[in-house]
Amino acid sequence: MQKPWLLFAQIVTALVLVLAALLALDRLIPGLLPSAGEGVTIQEVANGGAARPISTFADAASKSRPSVVNIFTSKEVRAQRNPLMDDPVFRRFFGDRFSNDNRPRRVSNLGSGVIVSADGYILTNHHVVEAADEIQVALPDGKTLPAKVVGTDPETDVAVLKVQHTRLPAITFAKLDSLRVGDVVLAIGNPFGVGQTVTMGIVSALGRSHLGINTFENYIQTDAAINPGNSGGALIDGAGNLAGVNTAIFSRSGGSLGIGFAIPVSIVRQVMDQIITHGAVTRGWVGIEVQEISPEIAESFGLKSTDGALIAGVLRGGPADRAGIRPGDVLVAINGNQVKDSVSLLNLIAALPPGKIAQLRLLREQSVMQARALVEKRPVMAKPARE
Repeated sequence: MQKPWLLFAQIVTALVLVLAALLALDRLIPGLLPSAGEGVTIQEVANGGAARPISTFADAASKSRPSVVNIFTSKEVRAQRNPLMDDPVFRRFFGDRFSNDNRPRRVSNLGSGVIVSADGYILTNHHVVEAADEIQVALPDGKTLPAKVVGTDPETDVAVLKVQHTRLPAITFAKLDSLRVGDVVLAIGNPFGVGQTVTMGIVSALGRSHLGINTFENYIQTDAAINPGNSGGALIDGAGNLAGVNTAIFSRSGGSLGIGFAIPVSIVRQVMDQIITHGAVTRGWVGIEVQEISPEIAESFGLKSTDGALIAGVLRGGPADRAGIRPGDVLVAINGNQVKDSVSLLNLIAALPPGKIAQLRLLREQSVMQARALVEKRPVMAKPARE
């Protein structure tokens, strides 16, 4: 009786050893053994792949803070004359008591700026210095210098100032279009006039447009706190390089709600170079008004997609009118560059050099057409408009 039990014990031991070996192989080679049911395959971080905690951005802030300045502006305004002063009965009883209501007074404003060259060029927003007749720039070391306006571009809200100084701490520009959604950014400026302040956030979105803030919009959206007085200040990346110029916030209260906008350096550099070189920005113009192609419009026009821009109006006698373009045409390409929407169209036309011929590809009644328009210089627009 002992031999059968001994044989059974040996078989069980062998099976256990085989099962243990299979389990060990399955750990080394996942999926070797069939699973009991339908499991969920997950991806797990490998050793050393965990995110490294960052406890400070002091190095980035200290690198760029000396390049961010406070800007104080003032201008003389005249109050509206009280219309009652034109009433002889009112003047008879109250005399000239209110006659000085329209005497001039000075209004002050504050903002921020960024030193971009050691010899005194400073970037800020157009709305910070608009109509100002006196501009003072306060350096981080406390020194105050008078500044003059080299030029402004209301359609991107960029302005360039110049102070008489040498060896200023110029900021380092980040590489064009190097930011990604989720990158950490710092906003540096002078909110509410309390003094230079650094706030932190992330890039919430890129390429924001259709906001109605300016004509040319391609904003960096961030949740770094931006408040009145931050306008014209620096938005820097985690390495302390200039990624954008803070320009606007979305707010119902006037304070930061976590939705701020900055002009990216790709636009800032282009506008700044033209202002410094020519004193103004020159853009192309063909005299059309366009609108987005919604799915409903695409269906009604028999279009295969919503790409392109629908021409809603053509200026009589303008370049597009002379080229034979009509309302209802769909503009799909300029000089071989595809038009995605009205914003891309506006940027493509603005980049055209005045005096040159632009090749336009259109759809008219589902037929492809070619047109040639002589580009003119874009007139200054008082309000945001679409090309």
